[in-house]
Amino acid sequence: MSKGPTASSHRRYLSDMLDWAQQVNSLFFKIPMSKILLFYKYVAIQYPEQVRKWQLKLCQDLNLKGRIIIAHEGMNGTVGGDLQTTQAYIEAMRAHPLFSDVDFKEADGGSENFPRLRVVVKNEIVNLGIDPNITAQNGGKHLTPEQTHQLLQESPQDLVILDGRNWYESKIGTFKNAVTPNTKNFRDLPAYIDENVEQFKDKQVLMFCTGGIRCERASAYLKSKGVAKEIYQIEGGIHRYAEKYPDGFFRGKNYVFDSRIASRINDDILAHCTFCQQPCDDFTNCLNASCNIQFIVCSGCLATHGSMCNPECKKAVEEKTVPIRTKPARFTQHEKR
Repeated sequence: MSKGPTASSHRRYLSDMLDWAQQVNSLFFKIPMSKILLFYKYVAIQYPEQVRKWQLKLCQDLNLKGRIIIAHEGMNGTVGGDLQTTQAYIEAMRAHPLFSDVDFKEADGGSENFPRLRVVVKNEIVNLGIDPNITAQNGGKHLTPEQTHQLLQESPQDLVILDGRNWYESKIGTFKNAVTPNTKNFRDLPAYIDENVEQFKDKQVLMFCTGGIRCERASAYLKSKGVAKEIYQIEGGIHRYAEKYPDGFFRGKNYVFDSRIASRINDDILAHCTFCQQPCDDFTNCLNASCNIQFIVCSGCLATHGSMCNPECKKAVEEKTVPIRTKPARFTQHEKR
């Protein structure tokens, strides 16, 4: 009479099955081993240079790359690294009395998405160029992603949805029915508001941007005009809304300022190839280093034209009369509209 399986043989069987599952996982599934952290906080910093030195050493010790801007008004940062070091960075920030409650957003990627580590002190953590007395504390009311989604579902007649980003960002992704200012830089937004202030009169204004930081003071600037009925901003920006509602009212890609260029939120394609005008939302930079314009091009036209934004640049690159970009572009220049 044969005996049934023993407890030890059962454990060996489970162990073998676990080993098999791990091997299959390593072969067929890519487990992310790194990530990007995005964060900001408006908080009074008495000695920005001291904070800069601390941040520089902390990031160097953890082998993180990215950009951190520090000012008397707060800190704005995007850093990438492996899972262990980014977690260590979060813990170090949590231990600091000024930054213990920072909202860290996470994205796919790592240190490879940044050419280097840059930690600097500036006058503003985002360059808006307005009266310093107009602060984030005077900004619009924060709405959670859930509250934002509900407001957009209700769609009141007096609602104006204002994209606080630049034209090239909204070109590849924005909220349905949003007003998209034709601005090239964030510091151009106050002038746009001044020139179009009547469209906000007696309206509820929902302002949004990538991660929320730009709306903090931009909404305060709009609020200072005293024309809108109510001004809202999305807590955590597009990033947090899209995490909760990837197939919600935001359509397309969320533009980001690192080598990823953009993060796809859903399958909608809002833009078109520069050459053939087919639906496309993939940016690339011109191979002519003296041009370096970022433009949208499909894979077919990229193969035909190369990474050159127009015939003049293509000719100059082929004739080697201009410097040719050999390093990853910084993604800071854009074609003129």
